[in-house]
Amino acid sequence: MIAAWSGVAGSIFSVEGTITERETRAVRHGQANDQAFEERVAEDNVKWAFCCGKTELEKRKDRSQDAARRHRFVASSTAVMMDEDRKDVEAAILGGYQEKSKSFSSLKHKAKAPWIVRFALRLDRRIYYLLTVLTVLGLFRVGSLTSPIIVFVFTICTCSIGLAVYLAQWVLAKDEGPPEMSEISDAIRDGAEGFFRTQYGTISKMAVVLAIAIMGIYTFRKSTPEQESSGLGRSSLASITVLSFMLGAICSGVAGYIGMWVSVRANVRVSSAARRSAREALQIALRAGGFSALIVVAMTVLGVAVLYSTFKVFLNVDGGHGTMKTTELPLLLVGYGFGASFVALFAQLGGGIYTKAADVGADLVGKVEQGIPEDDPRNPAVIADLVGDNVGDCAARGADLFESIAAEIISAMILGGTMAKRCKLEDPSGFILFPLVVHSFDLVVSAVGIMSIKGTRDPNSKIPVEDPMAVLQKGYSITLLLAVVAFVGSTRWLLYTEQAPTAWLHFALCGLVGIATAYLFVWISQYYTDYKYEPVRNVALASTTGHGTNIIAGVGLGLESTAMPVLVISVSIILTYWLGKTSGLIDSDGAPTGGLFGTAVATMGMLSTAGYVLTMDMFGPIADNAGGIVEMSQQPESVRDITDLLDAVGNTTKATTKGFAIGSAALAAFLLFSAYMDEVSSFSGIPFTTVDIAIPEVFVGGLLGSMLIFLFSAWACAAVGRTAQEVVKEVRRQFIERPGIMTYQEKPDYARCVSIVASASLREMIKPGALAVFSPIATGITFRVLGQYTEQPLLGAKAVAGMLMFATVVGILMALFLNTAGGAWDNAKKYIESGAYGGKGSETHKAAVTGDTVGDPFKDTAGPSIHVLIKMLATITLVMAPLFLEG
Repeated sequence: MIAAWSGVAGSIFSVEGTITERETRAVRHGQANDQAFEERVAEDNVKWAFCCGKTELEKRKDRSQDAARRHRFVASSTAVMMDEDRKDVEAAILGGYQEKSKSFSSLKHKAKAPWIVRFALRLDRRIYYLLTVLTVLGLFRVGSLTSPIIVFVFTICTCSIGLAVYLAQWVLAKDEGPPEMSEISDAIRDGAEGFFRTQYGTISKMAVVLAIAIMGIYTFRKSTPEQESSGLGRSSLASITVLSFMLGAICSGVAGYIGMWVSVRANVRVSSAARRSAREALQIALRAGGFSALIVVAMTVLGVAVLYSTFKVFLNVDGGHGTMKTTELPLLLVGYGFGASFVALFAQLGGGIYTKAADVGADLVGKVEQGIPEDDPRNPAVIADLVGDNVGDCAARGADLFESIAAEIISAMILGGTMAKRCKLEDPSGFILFPLVVHSFDLVVSAVGIMSIKGTRDPNSKIPVEDPMAVLQKGYSITLLLAVVAFVGSTRWLLYTEQAPTAWLHFALCGLVGIATAYLFVWISQYYTDYKYEPVRNVALASTTGHGTNIIAGVGLGLESTAMPVLVISVSIILTYWLGKTSGLIDSDGAPTGGLFGTAVATMGMLSTAGYVLTMDMFGPIADNAGGIVEMSQQPESVRDITDLLDAVGNTTKATTKGFAIGSAALAAFLLFSAYMDEVSSFSGIPFTTVDIAIPEVFVGGLLGSMLIFLFSAWACAAVGRTAQEVVKEVRRQFIERPGIMTYQEKPDYARCVSIVASASLREMIKPGALAVFSPIATGITFRVLGQYTEQPLLGAKAVAGMLMFATVVGILMALFLNTAGGAWDNAKKYIESGAYGGKGSETHKAAVTGDTVGDPFKDTAGPSIHVLIKMLATITLVMAPLFLEG
């Protein structure tokens, strides 16, 4: 799989290299470009003289001279920043502004990719093709020894990666616009890739330490009776779990890198396309997000499928007496989910702290104090803000969705295997592999939805101004319709059994409930965060009376927004549990057993369009970055109007994706909780089917779980606040010490702000991340010891179960509140900036900026991290469950 990805990267990078060389040659003619720019200005002046007369001409000349001066200012300032930021992000700033060179002799871009990527790029392309062919043949060989279902999954994933390569090449073939755009884009790329390298270097070191700890724990832990009877020793289990953990962590990191890689190359192309048409810019941003989405989903499915088939072949599963059974195999995959969750949590924390600290610092000083536009080149924090969009919203979101899908697949496979074992099904492979097939079809239907968005409008359309959200929703509607057909077909194919001929129909209905739940979550999130609807407009109206009323209105909206999603989740869980329970599947005692699996099928239904939803999510930060590039390069207002519209839609799509992720996290956490209880029963030999919160220790565990959510959120928000304070002080210092910045006579020190947020975010992500990792382990071991003295053998496991239960419930509510309130504040500001209640620069706008500032750490740091935290708590308890039991 890694070799195949190398081949994919090689083919894409070769296209990018050709384009970059062409643009670099154009950039070297900077003086000629300046002259051409001034000639265009002079030509425009003649036109204005003819139309407007002498008075307007003089005004136009003043504006034109100012624009020309800003054009040269942006080009030279960005060039200086690029030159300085070529060094490692940690050492980007060593001296004061006056000590730095203010000239930039070369615009040739220095690669900032990880060393393994740079090494791969030096290889001949024929080596890529050979490695890709060998990898694909090896996968299909292992798949053929496992199941025809695995072969089908490998085929779909391979084709999806091929389509993703096509999308990347299509996006990279688009022009980067004038040189001033390319210079800004290169500076953003340098900063994003530099931070990514240092951040993931830190995460990888922590992952290695944790892998060693897992190896030690599994070497001395007890095994299940089934594992002992199959001859699977402790050392073998330890090696398998560590291998799964590291593969999950590596793939999660690659998913994050893919998300950032495409965003830092697509942003400038979207900016350039916005000079021509809004629809073309939308299509480029969507297809760039589609590349990332298809790769992430395909990698997730491939990783689980490769592990499953490899373990089945090499462990000789179902090979006869004394071998492991297929129904036990999914338990060996929990390390993969834990590795994905571990990396995703720290990526979301670090990236979220980075992007929001820079954003808050830039807004508070630039917008509120100095009264300059959001992405004005005079703001020293503007490059750090644009870099943050990529490392926080793109890289972190790729790892986030990878983790979400992986956790859901593994938990559903575990429950499918458990149910098949209880019902004594002759062929359990359909119930176990069903999640992989669902997400294979997810790749197909999402690809159709992505490709359905064309680059030109319907000539018969009577709408004067096209709504980008309507275009995106059209693609989502197509994806949903196809997902319904594919899901029903999948249940009939894999979940039909002679023991219960109508069970597949019940499970198909469960999937339809899940799809409806996903749609409702998207709609609810849009209703509470899109300024076309009343809730956000009420927040904007509250801004007319001051900062305090804006905050009150936003908090109230966030609290209210938890009601409808909770009702939807509740109905979904109860209805699908009932449908599964009445499916006709019974255990050896005659009791119905399909309830939990029905809920698992609903979760798969909810995530059956995850590829397209992730595409819409990636669309947001790409459009945001494009708007920043347009503003910094001083493009005409008509171009900025297009990118502002796309940015506002992107804010809504990001909010809907977070709501979607929370809903899926709630269902997946419920499944993982049930899988945890099954695993405890397997290890202890004692039935563990209920959690009694009337037991004091269990209730205390629940309190600790609730406290964990609040403390984690507090530390995440406080980390943004502390880092933002450093940025605010630095930006204020530059404005005070260099008054020429405001008149375009002095250059801001962009790299200083980049260095501040980079180092601070890496430092600040450790504490809340460590809290999430060690809290369940410490709780379980503490109450296990207490249980030994009080003769309660399962006390440690019960206390951790209480912690999981309460943390999941409180975490869902907290994440809904934080994400929705933050998104509403952001779009209330956008609504005012569109001209409502006084528009930009008014007192109402300043109050809205304050609300947006408060909401930034809510929606992009603490909120997205919580749903990752919920699933990581569940996966870490699955991996560490034997520690909570008496030996």
